Amino acid sequence: MNSRTGFHDHFSAVAEAYAQARPEYPEALFDWIAAAAPSHGCAWEAGCGSGQASRALAARFDAVHATDPSAAQIARAHGPGNVRFAVEPGERCSLADAGVDAVCVAQALHWFDRSAFFAECARVLRPGGVLIAWGYQDIETDPVIRAAVEAFREDIAACWPPERALVDSAYADFDWPFAALRLPAFAMTADWPLARLLGYFGSFSATKRFRDQHGMDPVAHHAPAIAAAWGDPEGSRRLRWPLFVHARRKPW
Repeated sequence: MNSRTGFHDHFSAVAEAYAQARPEYPEALFDWIAAAAPSHGCAWEAGCGSGQASRALAARFDAVHATDPSAAQIARAHGPGNVRFAVEPGERCSLADAGVDAVCVAQALHWFDRSAFFAECARVLRPGGVLIAWGYQDIETDPVIRAAVEAFREDIAACWPPERALVDSAYADFDWPFAALRLPAFAMTADWPLARLLGYFGSFSATKRFRDQHGMDPVAHHAPAIAAAWGDPEGSRRLRWPLFVHARRKPW
């Protein structure tokens, strides 16, 4: 924990794996954000990690301010020239007042001091600006590999930080600012080979904590059973993540 910002750093130690292993968010979500924003001048992605969502926003906004309190994550972040990366907490950024069209938080809001962050959103958003926060829950696999994957998940279950429960509840009880916006349904799927799935499991902060506590890599331990159920390791399987999205608009 950083005593100055209150930031619990669960990701610096797995930053490289995290940058390579995250699933992609649907393009339709970013299209919707761009359509909902009052203009396309500037978007802020708070808790940007390696810049995955920042790059998608950069294709739709003139400028993107992408921040994360983890210097290790920002060191691995990349994007086009209209993205500016900065090591800043979501609760206190360097943006000017009322100059942002959209504030976006991808799979990170559960780490924030939400009262402070929502106050910062009210400060930086222009009238009519939108706040969009989303996340995804446990991966869903086809029945062929489900039992082998579930055995791995059961092993690491106790190693997740308590904030994980907020993702499981889809941010249901958050005290959101501003008026809610109606949203379409978005699907988050991918066709991955076995190595990509195992790399994704290796990027979990719970996997790192399990290794530290038990001196054993749970991914390596369960990989043979997952591989046996998978079949051809070069063959892809369809994977799905339940995706939830919250959207709010600052009053005009």
